[in-house]
Amino acid sequence: MQRRFLKKGLYIFNLILFTVLQHTAHAQKFSSVQNYAINRPGVVMIKTVFSADVYVNKMKMDERNFNLVLDSLQSVDSSGVIYTAEQKLDIVLKQINDNPYRFFKATLDYIKQPEEITSNGTGFFITGDGYVATNCHLIDRDNAFIRRQFILSAFQQITNANITALESSWATTFTEQQRSVLYNTYASVYSRLFSMVLYNLKKDIYVVFSTDFNTGASSSLKKAATVVIKGQPMPGKDIAILKIDGDSALPTLKIADMELPRVGEQLFVYGYPGPVTNNNFIAQESAIEPTLTTGIVSAIKKSVQGWPIIQMDANINRGSSGGPVCNERGEVVGLTTFGSLENNGGLAAGLNFAIPVTILNEYLDTTAITPHLSKASIVFTKALIAYDKESYREALKKFEEVKLLNKNYPGLNTYIDNCKNFIQKAQSKKSTTLWYDLLGFAVLIAVVFILYLILKK
Repeated sequence: MQRRFLKKGLYIFNLILFTVLQHTAHAQKFSSVQNYAINRPGVVMIKTVFSADVYVNKMKMDERNFNLVLDSLQSVDSSGVIYTAEQKLDIVLKQINDNPYRFFKATLDYIKQPEEITSNGTGFFITGDGYVATNCHLIDRDNAFIRRQFILSAFQQITNANITALESSWATTFTEQQRSVLYNTYASVYSRLFSMVLYNLKKDIYVVFSTDFNTGASSSLKKAATVVIKGQPMPGKDIAILKIDGDSALPTLKIADMELPRVGEQLFVYGYPGPVTNNNFIAQESAIEPTLTTGIVSAIKKSVQGWPIIQMDANINRGSSGGPVCNERGEVVGLTTFGSLENNGGLAAGLNFAIPVTILNEYLDTTAITPHLSKASIVFTKALIAYDKESYREALKKFEEVKLLNKNYPGLNTYIDNCKNFIQKAQSKKSTTLWYDLLGFAVLIAVVFILYLILKK
């Protein structure tokens, strides 16, 4: 009876100790360097690819009216007025631009122009088996917006092809100004005379995330995603939850327990801002590395529908939408969603907003999804803490444990190699120190022996 009582007491003591340790770990704050190292593996890029075939009437030049313009130029030449070839071309293009319907005619034939539009954003893993949180507006574009984008893209390509064909048939090269005049001419013609029709509109959603290969090299994986549940783009609850095929050891981010962060609290914001992702001077393979910006909670506001939103001064840009907004404990407190516009239409710096995780939790509760840290992420965090304390043997042991759980965990190979190098350097230093100690001891013995011989005489 006493043994059973002691066993039960020991169990309760261990439970209390575990709770205290968990609370201590929960309360631990991380530097910006640690915050990034812990959360970077679980931040993902969201790619929504819209594809369609755009059909547009072929156009042909009205040769009769075009020849009339050329005849008028010949009449001017015979009258003694001399124009350069470029001036004559300017006159022709102006005549066409002033009355394009005299020169261009629609045919019964159609051009099929395949088009593809990609929308990029940010998200993050909330479970080790592949559930991802992001913004709804990244995957749920308005049909009218998509149609406009497709038609604009098709118009640009077809117009450039038409201008190039004219240059070839007229055996000339247009100046930038002349190309601009022709561009405006075609815009007028296509908007009024020719119809553009969309067929086979499709939408594919992908999650792109960083990974390590067995060779030690880092790269990225792109996996098709399905929509589990979604809200509505702003001013609606701009939340979407996606799912990709995955095991149970994908890198994850922890969702904060608190309802709302406090004003003045430090924030760490992750994302894939367009100006960086699409920068021609940035290597394409590094596009998967998320950008970290920092700031504070500037205010807690309310949306027009009455639910809370987080105002922050951390810099964001298009492409950052859906990214995690984390506190100093590395926990997600919100999702980057929208900014404020200046009068010129650009984003106002430092006036940005995030949807709090309380809204995300509504959708998680509806789908019975329980966000949780994967075991790989828990062990990886412990390994990083040991690594930052320069306890490289302990860190190496935990990093290798992560490798058993997920051999492709992002950045893992670099940390393992670093630990081994630090341990090797420490051993080399220790060996060198020992050698010097032995040498010093030998010199000391020799000196004592010489003194002994001298004193003996």
